[in-house]
Amino acid sequence: MTKTITFNELRRIKDSLPSGSMGVIADKLNVTVQTVRNYFGGSNYEYGKNCGIHIEPGPDGGIVILDDTQIYDMAIEILEKQNKEA
Repeated sequence: MTKTITFNELRRIKDSLPSGSMGVIADKLNVTVQTVRNYFGGSNYEYGKNCGIHIEPGPDGGIVILDDTQIYDMAIEILEKQNKEA
């Protein structure tokens, strides 16, 4: 399932994740941490893969179309769990 959000919203999610979350997501999906970082707007394809995001210029950092929401969903789950514990 695809999802459309703004680039700045995607970065806010990334920046809100607790330390080590990228590694947790990477381990669960059997991908590199850099691949997860690339999903959140990174661009190091030497050590990570493209994760099916498409960025189009526009307001609020542009529009991001996520082809696969698995990493996004896991990040939201981590944030929701963190908020319940707070």
